[in-house]
Amino acid sequence: MALLEYKCPNCGGAIRFDPGTQEMSCPYCRSEINVEALKEMDEEMAKDQGPETVDWGYHGGGWGKGEQQGMAVYACNTCGGEIVGDETLGATSCPFCGTPVVMTSKFAGTLRPDMMIPFKLGKDAALAALQKHYIKKKLLPKVFKDRNHLDEIKGVYVPFWLFDADADAHIEYKATKIRNWSDSNYNYREESVFHVVREGGIGFSQVPVDGSRAIDDTMMESIEPFTMGETVDFQSAYLAGYFANKYDVDAAESASRANERIKNSTTSEFAKTVTGYNTVTAKSTNIKLKSGGVHYALFPVWLLSTRWREQKFVFAMNGQTGKFVGDLPLDKGAYWRWFFMIFGIVAAAMFTVLQMNPELFFNMANSAMRTVYKIIES
Repeated sequence: MALLEYKCPNCGGAIRFDPGTQEMSCPYCRSEINVEALKEMDEEMAKDQGPETVDWGYHGGGWGKGEQQGMAVYACNTCGGEIVGDETLGATSCPFCGTPVVMTSKFAGTLRPDMMIPFKLGKDAALAALQKHYIKKKLLPKVFKDRNHLDEIKGVYVPFWLFDADADAHIEYKATKIRNWSDSNYNYREESVFHVVREGGIGFSQVPVDGSRAIDDTMMESIEPFTMGETVDFQSAYLAGYFANKYDVDAAESASRANERIKNSTTSEFAKTVTGYNTVTAKSTNIKLKSGGVHYALFPVWLLSTRWREQKFVFAMNGQTGKFVGDLPLDKGAYWRWFFMIFGIVAAAMFTVLQMNPELFFNMANSAMRTVYKIIES
């Protein structure tokens, strides 16, 4: 298994990609090396078309059935230490000497990404985003910030499939217009029903789908969008100092999720054109997709994990835009205190309305309850 290790041409120390300068940086002599200068190593990697072999690094007793499945062992060229990972591992750092390494065969031949987005935000930005994420949550237990333990923070190049497609849609809606009026004797309500048809096409370019089983698809979609205009041609130098996986969900398997996203977006965009009605309900939807191609890319993501009361909480930050997502624990005591406090304020106001206008009271009551829940859950 061939490994690439990027060395400083001035002092020989291990260098890594710095998102701040967008150059290769040496932490020892402070040298900066242009990424473009390392293209020769990428060209060597692109020529590595041979079959992938794995040195299991064990020559004693025999392996049990299935024990080697999904496992790979690599030898660091700098210190000789063994790097153990799964078969999708494409870039990491040696746990013994800290040298950033890239497993060339993981990105060679048909596995080579078409494009990538380099990290623009570093570890400090991810930690700052986590602290900001804490501050915004009203119902976060007070002891969480003090007693939690940040188990891990790592920059990962996540494999994505990018799908191009054209969608032709024919959608029919039932729409209504409602008019209310009254005279001295009666209240009137007129409801007009309309059959609305929308037909047309929408083109979609580079719809992303996460190609790694180990990373939650919903979380990856939550940190979108990535700015596709900032993609660059793949270069292994950008991987130095970060983790990277090759895909283990292929394009064919990912296509169903891409199709679902495209159809949902088509439905949403068409619905926006049906305006001027009181109610709109889709009665029939027919969407046909025509594939426009697929591309393989690596996108930058900061993954953070922390524990509190034996629970693990995982957060993700878009390494390009800084968008941050993740669930936090809920202080149930604080939840109910907020609920009863807000409910009490609303109830007092509603009591006054009840005495003045009973009909208005019931309409406001339904709206108020929805508002209470939104305030508490924010």
